[in-house]
Amino acid sequence: MNGLLLSVYVLCVMILFVYGVNCYFMVWRFWKTYRKESGRIRQHIDATQPMFDDVVNLPHVTTQIPLYNEANVAERVIRAVAAIDYPASKHEIQILDDSTDETCAIVDQIVASLCQEGKDITVFRREERQGYKAGALAEGMAVCKGELIAIFDSDFVPSPDYLRQMIPSLVADKKMAFVQARWGHLNTKHSVLTQAQSIGIDGHFMIEQSARAFNDFFMNFNGTAGVWRKAAIDDAGGWQADTLTEDMDLSYRCQLMGWRASFLVDVVVPAELPETYTAFKSQQFRWAKGSIQTAIKLYPRVLHSKASVMSKIQAFLHLTHYSIHPIMALLSILTLPVLLTLDVNVPWQLMTIFMFCILVAICGPSSLYLTSQIVTKSGFKKLLFFPALMCVGVGIALSNTRAVFEAVTGVKSGFVRTPKSGDLEKTQYRVNAPVLPLFEIVLGLYCVLSLFFYIAAKHYMVGPFLLIYACGFLLVGIRSFREGYQ
Repeated sequence: MNGLLLSVYVLCVMILFVYGVNCYFMVWRFWKTYRKESGRIRQHIDATQPMFDDVVNLPHVTTQIPLYNEANVAERVIRAVAAIDYPASKHEIQILDDSTDETCAIVDQIVASLCQEGKDITVFRREERQGYKAGALAEGMAVCKGELIAIFDSDFVPSPDYLRQMIPSLVADKKMAFVQARWGHLNTKHSVLTQAQSIGIDGHFMIEQSARAFNDFFMNFNGTAGVWRKAAIDDAGGWQADTLTEDMDLSYRCQLMGWRASFLVDVVVPAELPETYTAFKSQQFRWAKGSIQTAIKLYPRVLHSKASVMSKIQAFLHLTHYSIHPIMALLSILTLPVLLTLDVNVPWQLMTIFMFCILVAICGPSSLYLTSQIVTKSGFKKLLFFPALMCVGVGIALSNTRAVFEAVTGVKSGFVRTPKSGDLEKTQYRVNAPVLPLFEIVLGLYCVLSLFFYIAAKHYMVGPFLLIYACGFLLVGIRSFREGYQ
């Protein structure tokens, strides 16, 4: 039994080690290609700006804005899209409104006003929210005028030159399926939670998305702030709602069909970050479950594709990234039993190697985040929020473990949108907090107990690892519990 516990524990650490090492690999690939590729893309965009003077030959663009009960942000995103600098005769705006609250009245009022200004803008409403966001996008696309389709979630605020920056890549390369912009942040300074999230998102976009795009690895559309070629969507089978990450699903299907994707690191579209722990966990739950569903659905096709071996490896690590959370949760549970049942003296050399693997696993993601802050010149003050990011990342492990197991076992669940506050919060939208926060608190207290046992046994090297776990579960659990009763 002792040997089995130790073997499972070591296996978990080794799995985390692999994902950690891959973070360093992505940072290396980023530095190797970033300056050359981003410079080339910027030069191309600047050189092709004269094309926008030829209105007749400009591609027709449809911008889709899917909404579901977004009273706080609907007006902001619609007006921002309407203000995009693109000929009105070539820019159709579709409001895909599945709302059941006062959002409908707000949308109708804004659309009526913009129609009087000469904008080509239409509201689509469905009797049933079939297929959630994917269903709405598919129905809008079936009647859209554009050969290119831009998509914005309700909390995004594009700049007037957005289409001027995004379209040249699609015009130049007829096999380009989509172009993704980088996410910015509207409310970074709202709280420690939003500060931590901003660092995490910067790491994903600035480093991971750049590395994937610039090295011909599979990359994903992030659901918003991107422009698609309609022909590519049709060729890949259209929007499908059998996963919770319809964006990742479609991205991979397009690339498996031979289409390409690009990421414009210098085009930034700011958006809201979730401001409550329950909203953040809900968002991460959807992403975790959806990515594992996509892995189950599409990775066999990736494995049998003509992609390079490295592309297939990166696709696997990309699609299964959220599987680290069940591993983290299991490690937090096993740490104390391993100590109590281990009746042999482990050679210090092996212990050193083991602790090195743990350190690599923990610091791997931090290398992404640190590099992104250096490149974006966000300032050293952001470093103060790294501990919060690590704690939050660990604290959601239990919630994401549930998401992964639901995906693996085929449990179906609806698309739960992330609540947004907007500039002036008119309506309070909340995500229901189930009993899970209580388990997070219990697990946090269990990690505190484990920490005391390890200190008593003079195994000090495990201390920081357990401290992060304890703080993470207690922080996320207590804050989620409080939000559920406010």
